[in-house]
Amino acid sequence: MKVRLYTLPASHPGMTAKRMLEHKGISYTRVDMLPGLSRYIVRALRFNEGTVPAMVIDGRRVQGSRTIAQELERLKPEPPLFPADADQRAAVVEVERWGDVELQDTARKIMLWAAARVPEARLSYLEEARIGLPHGVAAKTGGPLVSLAVRLNDATEENARAALAKLPAQLQRVDDEIAAGTIGGEKLNAADYQVGASMRLLLTSQDLRPMIDARPAGELARRAVPSFAGDLPPTIPESLLEPLRATAAA
Repeated sequence: MKVRLYTLPASHPGMTAKRMLEHKGISYTRVDMLPGLSRYIVRALRFNEGTVPAMVIDGRRVQGSRTIAQELERLKPEPPLFPADADQRAAVVEVERWGDVELQDTARKIMLWAAARVPEARLSYLEEARIGLPHGVAAKTGGPLVSLAVRLNDATEENARAALAKLPAQLQRVDDEIAAGTIGGEKLNAADYQVGASMRLLLTSQDLRPMIDARPAGELARRAVPSFAGDLPPTIPESLLEPLRATAAA
């Protein structure tokens, strides 16, 4: 099986795809694209949408982390990404959908907005990247591309504030799903990787890290994604962190 994964440096959905490939024991080639430009490159590669993760499997194009999960499960059923029991599978699929549609966007808007405020942090997010040019050069010259990514993803201050306001309830849902056994079980599943990757991206923020690490959600993030490049110094206003501090303390 010949697999090529197209993604971005520090992409949490890209990390989901990467970890699912590793879960299945499938070897692959990874291609990291530059943020902002990736939408146009992916389209040029004849994918239907301008988003990552995008994957070519033996010449066939598969796009989106949930679609990739289903395709990997079809191609190599063991070890499974979904439970055999119908009710358990339905619960995992629903958490996977929520992680993809809602939690992923929350993490993206918060981190793009916050990282754009600290240009000196760019290099840390390129630590594991395969972008075809020196990381130092990319970090120094990447400002316009970061700004483009912010615009394309609507990562405005207003939207980042709204995302931060949603985060306490979303963290609680992750903890609740762990308690229910849907995620965080003995064997990781597709929803673990979907949710865990977003949590792991948020853990690269020094502002958010202590409050997430104190919860079951933080433990799941580090288990599902042991390594994630990036270290963002404090940049989020204290007033926006107070609700998170309160829920972490509770």
